[in-house]
Amino acid sequence: MKVKLLLICLMFTSFLELSAQKVTLSGRVVDSNGEPIVGASIMELGTTNGTMTLASGDFSLVLTKSGSKIRVSSVGYLTQDLETSTPRMTITLLSSDSQLEEFIVTGYSVQKRGNVTASIATVDSKSLKQTATSPSVGNLLQGKVAGVDVISSSGRPGSMGNIRIRGRATISSNQEVLWVVDGVIAHGTPNINPNDVESISVLKDGAATTQYGSRGVNGVIVVTTKRPQAGKGQISINLKTGSSTLNQGKFKLMDSQQLYDYFQNFKNKEQLPADITNAVTQTNTDWIKNGTQAGQLNDLSVSYSDRTEKTALYAGANYYSEEGSVKGYTYDRLAARINLDYNVSKNLVFKPKINATYTSDESREHSLYQMYLNLPWDNPYNAEGKPFNPRTAGLKWWGRDQSNYLFDLQYNYGKSNIFDIQTNMDFDYIITKDLSFISTNNIAYYTSDGMSYADPQSISGAADVGRINNSAAKRIVRFTNQMLRYNRTLDKHQIGAFAAYEYGDYMYRGFSATGKGIVPGSIILDAASSPISTTGTKNEYATQSGMIQGSYSYDDRYNLQASFRRDGSSRFGENKRYGNFYSVSGAWNIHNESWLKSDILNVLRLKASYGLVGNVPTALYGSYDLFSLTGQYNGVPAATMSNLGNPNLTWETSRDVNLGLEAGVWNRVNVSLDVYNKNTDGLLHFVVLPSTAGWSGYYYNIGAVRNKGIELTLGVDVLGKESPVSWNINFNIAKNINRIKELIDGKEQAAGNKRYAEGRDIDSWYMRKWAGVNPENGNPQWEIKNAQTGEITLTNNYNQATLQYVGTSTPKNFGGLSSNVEYKGISLSVNFAFNNGALAYNAARELFDADGAYPYYNQVVLKEGWSRWTPQNTNATHPVLVYNSQSGSNKTSSRYLEDASFIKMRNITLGYSIPASISNKIKSSGIDLYVAGDNLLTKTDFSGVDPEAALYGDPTSQYPFPKRVTFGINFKF
Repeated sequence: MKVKLLLICLMFTSFLELSAQKVTLSGRVVDSNGEPIVGASIMELGTTNGTMTLASGDFSLVLTKSGSKIRVSSVGYLTQDLETSTPRMTITLLSSDSQLEEFIVTGYSVQKRGNVTASIATVDSKSLKQTATSPSVGNLLQGKVAGVDVISSSGRPGSMGNIRIRGRATISSNQEVLWVVDGVIAHGTPNINPNDVESISVLKDGAATTQYGSRGVNGVIVVTTKRPQAGKGQISINLKTGSSTLNQGKFKLMDSQQLYDYFQNFKNKEQLPADITNAVTQTNTDWIKNGTQAGQLNDLSVSYSDRTEKTALYAGANYYSEEGSVKGYTYDRLAARINLDYNVSKNLVFKPKINATYTSDESREHSLYQMYLNLPWDNPYNAEGKPFNPRTAGLKWWGRDQSNYLFDLQYNYGKSNIFDIQTNMDFDYIITKDLSFISTNNIAYYTSDGMSYADPQSISGAADVGRINNSAAKRIVRFTNQMLRYNRTLDKHQIGAFAAYEYGDYMYRGFSATGKGIVPGSIILDAASSPISTTGTKNEYATQSGMIQGSYSYDDRYNLQASFRRDGSSRFGENKRYGNFYSVSGAWNIHNESWLKSDILNVLRLKASYGLVGNVPTALYGSYDLFSLTGQYNGVPAATMSNLGNPNLTWETSRDVNLGLEAGVWNRVNVSLDVYNKNTDGLLHFVVLPSTAGWSGYYYNIGAVRNKGIELTLGVDVLGKESPVSWNINFNIAKNINRIKELIDGKEQAAGNKRYAEGRDIDSWYMRKWAGVNPENGNPQWEIKNAQTGEITLTNNYNQATLQYVGTSTPKNFGGLSSNVEYKGISLSVNFAFNNGALAYNAARELFDADGAYPYYNQVVLKEGWSRWTPQNTNATHPVLVYNSQSGSNKTSSRYLEDASFIKMRNITLGYSIPASISNKIKSSGIDLYVAGDNLLTKTDFSGVDPEAALYGDPTSQYPFPKRVTFGINFKF
């Protein structure tokens, strides 16, 4: 009996001790505004015990023992370790100084910067705003990220820049970067309002892009749109207005007197027509001044954000309107976005999104080409001040083409409209505190229509007695991704993983029809008396993928990640329809090692990665035998052989190795260095067959390209955080070396004025090499190169000169520099972009710097350092001037290849924040004023209008990115 009593006492004592150890902790997690934080993690340190906050921010956790510490964390907030001295706690998490400094959107997941193992760069909304005004979010990246080369091919309103990440990885397949907006893969560059963007992540190496498999070979740009951060409802109104003027660079055309003097310097002046006398100088038309303007720009954005216990809402609307600096072109865009997070229950969050844009343009645009070539001796207006037709009998017109484009513009015009909407029906379901299900479901609908009208009275419409074209297109893209995501912290161990299935399909239909013989003013096809052409097309493709990714971190020191993705695409043959892609990566946070104690070095990270990614062909049906049905026989449609199918057509594959180093010194200087080697093989080529084969050719996998390079990013807090003046400088530079490693049968391939060859850059120029001017007689000279010996001789016969490699349009390096100074509400930011070493072919000089070959086109004024050969000036850059010259000096050669290196002041902005004591009087939580200038300064030796536009735009009549001055005001309520 005594023994039983003793046992009962022991059991009762143990129960009391156990009860004393286990404590139920409850509380609420809020932000600095007192608003609840949903999904915050509460972990008992030293255990696997934890929970998450509900939609109200409340939580309850049974601690394993009394007095345990807890760790509270949430994305976008600073993690806190706290004592549990009371049974109920209200915990306030402070927002990170910048969410992007702590967490990075890596595509399908969000990771702490210290855990990222891949090469990923981020740009926040503040940095995006400190750049040239543009309705395209892609243009805002210029000069912002090392290894991302953004070149604006045109300054026309609404135009988009060309983006390359770490060089050109393919020859004939898709070269576009992949855009992802809020988890949805976009079709091309997304048409979204830049004011709605919260952050952009640029995924550069294989470890980052493998999660997108066959679509990520050219790099991935992940866009995250805005969501409310604070609980209080806030309205923001941002108004910007300004004007743009044409930026002619160093391109200057002759005025009337200069052109007359030019004619007097012809070596064979005796052949000039007798009516070219000094009287021609009485007319001095400035065609460029006549055709350009100070184009107006207006940009109005309104947004509302609010967070309640159950709902988080962001809604934004934007109206953007811009007139071109070239007269006659207007661009208008309306955009609207709604992002909603609704907590249906403690475990289910419904996340619908809508983004819609309506874009329209009207073009009565003045012709840059004719502005450049028309002579100042010609007056486009008659005595009544109206444009006249220079082809009217009895009228004198000096210009060779007898074309006054202003006469046509009073009649002819074009219009287009585009409606583009993307809708998401997404939801997150928290299965357990560690496991969640994320469903992303998107459908994008795009429709466009356009028309162009040529009046019977116009020069261009006269031959057809007027002409009308109508066109329309429709595109539907569907996308779905179903993902299971797992995250768990076990003491010093952090484990993350996801598995997902993804499907997407695409359908496009379009038609265009042109009719002739119309009554003036008719703009529909029924008004045409007969058809000229009708075209129609339909395209479809589909993809499906399965993917898994796992990550592991130990003690914030060692980080590992592995990804695998299997892609299937309808573009490939049935034998090779699926491809496997994978990556492994790791990072070592050396600064967290106990043996590294330094007051100087606050960050030191090493990272390495290897990834295999793929690429798809631009052709949608390259694996199939294709037949053309455009022919007919005896009035019956006839099929003719077109492309031969290849059932073994498969993916281009890129093997990407990346090594990176990150360092931070004195908490003021941050350095990031990446080196990479990217090898792409199995390049997709169209192999041309002989005409006797019947088929035109077939697609085949052969060829290889290598890109290797280095990227450096440097950020400096110049004055330190303790200074009342904040001054930050950021600099980035990148160098990429591109080489073709393999081609079909090792044979070189023509590509216009370029050529593909093994061992050379993809963008290698191939033409006759200019050898300057013969000092003895002023004749042009080119090189003859002996193929066997390499011996160089000179010739003045263009046709005898040797076609050879003369440089590339790939830059030696490129990057950007930004500076931002803030003091007591006053801020000044300056952004530069630079591109060094690329050669652009200035094709305009073939016409406008032609040594007399085109005497009745206007000519350029020779820039400083250039001179014309004369008997007195034998050391000249330009040959002797000959009326109707047949020397060939203006034909395609390296003479017109110019260094397109540039440094541009992309933007300079001066801002002022009105003190709160003043703004509060009108119930505003903030008022900001600013004035900005875009492209006000360009340093370049390029003789044309714009080196950027020359690299990727119209080589003859480039539309330069304009100079622009804008004024803006931002209200918050």
